[in-house]
Amino acid sequence: MNTNDINSIKSLLSAPKAIVIIPHKNPDGDAIGSTLGLYHYLKRYHHDITIIAPNDYPDFLKWMPGENTILKYDSQTQESERLIAQAVLIFTLDFNSLGRIGDMQTCVSNAKGIKIMIDHHQQPDDYATYMYSDVSMSSTCEMVYNFIEMLGDTNAIDSDIATCLYTGIMTDTGSFRFPSTTSATHHIIGELIKKGANNSEIHNNTYDTNSYERLQLLGCALSNLKVIPEYKTAYITLTQDELNTFNFKKGDTEGFVNYGLSLKGIIFAAIFIENNQEGIVKISLRSKGDFSVNELSRAHFSGGGHTNAAGGKSDLNLNDTIEKFISILPNYKKDLK
Repeated sequence: MNTNDINSIKSLLSAPKAIVIIPHKNPDGDAIGSTLGLYHYLKRYHHDITIIAPNDYPDFLKWMPGENTILKYDSQTQESERLIAQAVLIFTLDFNSLGRIGDMQTCVSNAKGIKIMIDHHQQPDDYATYMYSDVSMSSTCEMVYNFIEMLGDTNAIDSDIATCLYTGIMTDTGSFRFPSTTSATHHIIGELIKKGANNSEIHNNTYDTNSYERLQLLGCALSNLKVIPEYKTAYITLTQDELNTFNFKKGDTEGFVNYGLSLKGIIFAAIFIENNQEGIVKISLRSKGDFSVNELSRAHFSGGGHTNAAGGKSDLNLNDTIEKFISILPNYKKDLK
């Protein structure tokens, strides 16, 4: 985002306006943290702001300040569409293709409001008037901090903004252990703590919320773990019946795929989760080093994301999806060293 863009956005934000902020479908910690962080920042300048998420999200994200103000498009469609149509500015955070917002796509695409994208995923679509796109960033929350800094306004960051942005950076970096975590990331985290982010409390609120049934589901997932040593690959499967047995709730499988990646000698891990309601198998992919799960997911599973973390889906049944997955691994043998 160049100086002219920043100056234009400053001008747009110089007087109160109707603003909508949108995260992607099935929002994660970075999506909710970034939208809430920006929400609290813009609220300081008396803008009329609404966050509209395409659908609901896990309970472990519902403690953040301001979360109770978020509308869900799938259950509050009429009000959401009215606000989107009236918005002068539409911020889209943590996604770079309108296909990532599901049923909201047509409404947002047709909206007359000026669109501003803040995102760190690869290969962005060209739908926004102003694009702050940087795939080297650890998270969209880190980018929102930088965006506020570009506006010359980090002094406006209070404890609510800091808490939300810290949460998103923490979750999207795997608690600061992923390769995208840089010295700049740690510097920003330090600044957020100075601004009032309570790192211990944030970690506890986000991660120390396991139910007995979720831990039982994790045990089931680990019992289904398979390893393909010749391709340094591990994968986990969960059927709909297994999810039902342990009273699955949205977000319960968050982080499960990382257990496969934690195995010694493994550089590629996947989890395949049956979803009968949507008629698909949901896929999460993780990798170490230079192996791009983004490219693999785009090529084979209608998805994408980052080099080391991506998602996708399959319209095949679970068994056929696994067969397809195994069948494509020889194509990547040279990369899976």
